[in-house]
Amino acid sequence: MKGEEQGRGGGGIHFHLRLPQLENVNLWRGLENTFRPIWENGKGKAKRGEEAEAPPKGANSVRIRKVNNRLSVVERAMIGACAGGIAGAFTYVCLHPLDTVKTKLQMRGASQLYAGLGTVEVMGRVLKENGIGGLYSGVSAVLVGSTISSAIYFGTCEFAKAFLISKTTLLQIPSLAIPPVAGALGNVVSSAVMVPKELITQRMQAGAPGRSWQVLLATVEREGIWGLYAGYSATILRNLPTGVLSFSSFEYLKAAVLNKTKKSHLEPLQSVCCGALAGAISAFLTTPLDVVKTRLMTQGIGIKAGLKNEIAASAYKGFSSTLHQIWREEGWLGLTRGIGPRVLHSSCFAALGYFAFETARLTILELYLARKVPPALSLEADNNRD
Repeated sequence: MKGEEQGRGGGGIHFHLRLPQLENVNLWRGLENTFRPIWENGKGKAKRGEEAEAPPKGANSVRIRKVNNRLSVVERAMIGACAGGIAGAFTYVCLHPLDTVKTKLQMRGASQLYAGLGTVEVMGRVLKENGIGGLYSGVSAVLVGSTISSAIYFGTCEFAKAFLISKTTLLQIPSLAIPPVAGALGNVVSSAVMVPKELITQRMQAGAPGRSWQVLLATVEREGIWGLYAGYSATILRNLPTGVLSFSSFEYLKAAVLNKTKKSHLEPLQSVCCGALAGAISAFLTTPLDVVKTRLMTQGIGIKAGLKNEIAASAYKGFSSTLHQIWREEGWLGLTRGIGPRVLHSSCFAALGYFAFETARLTILELYLARKVPPALSLEADNNRD
C-alpha cells in the first residue's frame, strides 16, 4: 500500500495507493491487463506503441523518484519500519475496542454469556460492567507490541521487495509474485513479536486479572516461554491468507476504479473505500481461522468471565483438533462467531492503515531526503519547481 501525493496546485492532495517503495510499478492498462502490473524500466520512457504519460508531479516526480530509487535496501527498510511502527500503533489503538468485542464473542462459552447479543449490545454490556477501561483491556500490550511488530513487518516487506526487485532476472521471479512473497515473509517474521502481544491482549480481554506485565509473567510461570506462542501456527495460517486476500482485493478494486475513471490515481475517498472493502473481504473469508487462533490463546481464562470450571478447563490441542472440536460442538456458527466486529474492525483497520502508513512514510521520506540530497531536490522544493 503506497500513497503518492500529487498535484498540490491542481485542486487538493490526492493519494495513489500502491505497494510500499515499488516506485517502478505502472498503471494496469486495459481490461485485458487489469490484474497484471506493468513494470517500467525506471527511466520514465514509454514502451513501444504506447503513449508517453505526462511527467508526474510532487512526491512522484521524476527527480524525486530517481533519488528515491537510489536508496539502498537498508534505507528503504528503515523508512518503512519507522512509518509502519507509527501507523501500527495509531491504528491498533484506535480500533482496540472493536477487537475487544470480537475477542469476547469468540471466547469459549460466548454463546451462553452473550446469547442473542450483537456487536453493539456486547459493547454496551462491557461499558456498563467495566466502563471505558473494559474496552481498552490490554491496550498497553497492544501499543508496545503493535509498534514493534508493525515496524518489523513493514521493514521486512520493504527489505524483501527491494531485494527481490533487484534480483528479479537472476531469480526468475515474476513481478506479480514479489508483493505476496514479501508480505508472507513480513508476516512470518513479525509474528514472532505479534503472537505474544496478541496472546497477552486477548487473555486480558477475556478476563485475566492484572496488568499486561503481570499476565506476561503469569503465563511464563505457568506455561513456560513457549506458552507465549500458543496459537502461533493458527496465527500464521490466519495472517498469510488474510494478507494475500487483503492486498489482492485492494489491487483488483484499485485497478477497476482506475480503469473506469481513466485517472492515474485514486481520490482519497476512493482509496479509503477500496481499502475498507479489501479488509472486509479478507476478514470475512478468514474468520474461522481467527476463531481457532482465539480459542487456543484464551483457553483457561473463562472462569473470570463467568464460566464454569469444567468448560474453562477443557483444553484445546493444536490447530486441526481445535478446528474439528469447534465444528463438532458448535457447528458452522461456532466458526463464524465474531464475524461482525471482525469484518468491521478489519475494514476500518485497512482504511486507517493505508492512510496512516502513507502519511508517516511520506513525512519521514521527505525529512530523510532533505538531509540526504541537495535542498533543490527535496519534496517541497520539487513541488515548487514543478
